[in-house]
Amino acid sequence: MTASGQKHSPHHLDVALGLRIRQRRKVLGISQTTLAGSVGLTFQQIQKYERGFNRVSFSRLVDIAHALDCHVVDMIGDLDDGAMPSPLFGQSTEHLRESGAPELLSAYSVAPPALRRVILKLVVEIDKDQQMRRGNVARTAAVERLAS
Repeated sequence: MTASGQKHSPHHLDVALGLRIRQRRKVLGISQTTLAGSVGLTFQQIQKYERGFNRVSFSRLVDIAHALDCHVVDMIGDLDDGAMPSPLFGQSTEHLRESGAPELLSAYSVAPPALRRVILKLVVEIDKDQQMRRGNVARTAAVERLAS
């Protein structure tokens, strides 16, 4: 929380870097505990880095990249390229911290294009159904308030 009592949201680049660390760790089949041990941290700190709650210092990023058998540039990639707008960063990235979100994105990214379209269509339809249900609940509550 900030001094004004509002919730602090992590910077989208911290979240994106954390996701890249998590994805690389998952590809290698390394646990958070193993990665943490190799860089002298606790698994809780790795969790905070991966979710973007804590910023990764440059020296720590170098340690993590080496532990994940890659270069820092592999972790950073094009995250800092402001000339290329990313649709991901045009929106809130808070939903990426949801349980299972990184795994879902990783699985989606390796699926064949035809399967991706089917998955996307299914998830969009589920979202529409959920929105409609929430709307019906809100309308029902409003009608009940008017009736009483």
